[in-house]
Parts: sequence; C-alpha cells; structure tokens
Amino acid sequence: MTKLLKATALAACIAALVCGTSAAQAQSAKQPLRIGMTFQELNNPYFVTMKQALEEAAASIGATVVTTDARHDVAKQIGDVEDMIQKKVDILLLNPTDSTGVQSAVRSAKKANVVVVAVDANAQGPVDSFVGSKNTDAGRLACDYLAKNIGEKGDVAILDGIPVVPILERVKGCREALARYPGIKVVSTQNGKQERATALTVTENILQANKDLKGIFSVNDGGSMGALAAIEASGKDVKLASVDGAPEAIKAMQKPGSKFIATTAQYPRDQIRLAIGIALAKKWGANVPAAVPVDVKLIDAEGAKTFTW
Repeated sequence: MTKLLKATALAACIAALVCGTSAAQAQSAKQPLRIGMTFQELNNPYFVTMKQALEEAAASIGATVVTTDARHDVAKQIGDVEDMIQKKVDILLLNPTDSTGVQSAVRSAKKANVVVVAVDANAQGPVDSFVGSKNTDAGRLACDYLAKNIGEKGDVAILDGIPVVPILERVKGCREALARYPGIKVVSTQNGKQERATALTVTENILQANKDLKGIFSVNDGGSMGALAAIEASGKDVKLASVDGAPEAIKAMQKPGSKFIATTAQYPRDQIRLAIGIALAKKWGANVPAAVPVDVKLIDAEGAKTFTW
C-alpha cells in the first residue's frame, strides 16, 4: 500500500468515525445503527479479540451489534447472513470461512442495500471494501527470521492450514523467503488445520519422518502451540516461527530457551476499527478504497516482552 493511499484510507476512516458518529447519533433518535458481523470461527483468541473490538467501537457510536460463529461451515455462514438481512442490519462485516462459497450471501446483502466490508479474508462478490493483514509479508517476515536463526541452512517444514486466502498468502510469503537461502530445503508441508490438537499430531509425524529437521513455520499461533508441544516432547533442537501475535504464543516465546522464536503479529483491533470506519464512510456517501491492507510486525522474544493486541 503506497503512503498516499494509506493516508487517504486512514483519513477516510477518521472522517467516517467523526462524521459517521454524528450521523449515527442523528439516526439513533429514530433507530440505532445496526452492525452485523459473521466470523469464520470464534474458537480462536484472534477472532475473539476482533469481536471485543467490534462491541467497544459499536458502543462508542450508539450502534447495536449482532455476531455469529460460522464454525467453518459455509452453509451456516450464508444462513447467518440471511438472518442478519432479515434483522435489517445496515452494515455487514464479513469474515468468510470460504471466500468463494459466500458469494450468494454477499449478493443478497447488497440487494438489500447493506454495506458489506470483508475483514481478515476477502470474499468474492460485490463487497464494498476489504480490510486485512498483509499476509504475504507475514509469512515472509517469519520465515526469513527462521532461516537466519537456523544458520541459513538445513531442513524446514511448513505447518499449513485451511486453504483460505490469508493462509495461502502466508505460505507463499514463507516459501519466497526460504527460496533466498540455497542451503535451506522445505522437506514437508502438512495441514495442521490451525488447531492445537491436530497440529501436535501432525508435527509429531513430521519430526519422526525428518530426523534432521531444523525449523518449522506454522501458519497461525493456534497451530504453533501444538507444534511447540511436539517439539518440546521430542527433545530436538527445532526452531518454530508463526503468524498472529496471540497472547499464548507471546507468553511461550518469553520462556528461557524457548524453541518458539518469533511470530509475525497481526492487529485485529485495528482491522475492526478500520472496517467500521470504511463502512460508515460508504454508508454516508463517501467513496472508499477497494482494499485497505494492514501492516504486520515481526515479534521476537525481546519484542514479546512489551507486545499486546
């Protein structure tokens, strides 16, 4: 994102939050602004933090909120959106469990004149805007740090996840970073499903099949905690890097001698605030950017001492 575009997007959001608040307050004399958000899952601290940020921001402008958990079921998510349309939400924040599969829900919302902003992962269909992390950068930063910390040589594995765009982009960024080191070989890519229990079992298998493994990249911190447990149980010197900046991961990194060396932090609260700002701007007639990429930051053990979502 160029500096000019970033400044324009942020200015639009700030204007929306100021002017939109006044407009929302004016509307609230008649009826409060209604914001609906459907999450791909809520069994994840990252999305729980988003939900908290949404409720706080909505309260500050006198809006009401409806949230749902799709539990990674696209049919449920489509049904949840249809229910929100029946409840006459003004704004729909959509965190798709399947970017392609939710197209019909996006079209239904737009047909009902609902402002639709995708958050964290983009959705196909006529969304008004998309706010999400620079996921390719996230994977690139984590894997570059991992490569340097294993001496720029050795075998590395990738703990993959559900094939949604943010995960695919993280893996892409990781592979790009590792490709710059001729001494590093990716010997295994397995799906840990971004879940602790599954990732633990998958990592155990990876460690058993690759005796000389030096490093693992996990696409999210939830999976990384399972991977860390497997690494610790094995007694092997295998370094671990991930993406998210989740509280549990930040805590694990600070333990003396931890094999968990870095996570690329996302900013879930900022994504929600930007998404609401963009949605308000669109609702009150402003032109908004099609996408607002949100910066990420590499957090190592030292940085973990002061980092929080």
